[in-house]
Amino acid sequence: MKKTSTMSYVRIWLYCVWGTKRKQKLISQTLHQQLISHIRGMADEKEIYIDTINAHQYHVHCLISLSATQSISNVMNQIKGESSFWINKEKLTGTRFEWSDRYFAVSVSESHIERVTAYIRNQQKHHKKKTWEEEYQEFVKKYGFEELTA
Repeated sequence: MKKTSTMSYVRIWLYCVWGTKRKQKLISQTLHQQLISHIRGMADEKEIYIDTINAHQYHVHCLISLSATQSISNVMNQIKGESSFWINKEKLTGTRFEWSDRYFAVSVSESHIERVTAYIRNQQKHHKKKTWEEEYQEFVKKYGFEELTA
C-alpha cells in the first residue's frame, strides 16, 4: 500500500515591526549590518523564514513567512529575545539593550509582497522624510490598532 504524505502546505506572510525599549537609538550604522546578519543566521537555525529585514536607529522591519507549526508570538519572542541576548553578551552597545515588549504584525497577501519588500529595503531613505513616530501613528491608524503607551 502506498503511503501518502501528511505534510501541510502553508504560506502565511507577516509584516512585523518592533523597536527598542523606550525608543532608544541604539542601532548604529555599525550595529545595523551585524544585527541583520545575526538575526538572519539565528532565524535559519530555528527554521524561521525571513524574506526581507532592515533596521533603522531604534526599530526593525521584517517580512516573515510562518510555517504550519509556528505562531507569531513564538517567532517574535525568539527573534527579539535571542538578538537582545546576543547584543548584550557581545557588548555591542554602550548600555543594556532591550527590545520593547510590543510589536506590530499584519498579514500580507502574495500580491503585495514586492511592495512590502521594497518598503522594508528602503528604510534609510524613507526615514529621511518621515520619523519613526509618524510611521508608528500611521500603523496604528491604518490597521485600527489600539494606542498603547511605551
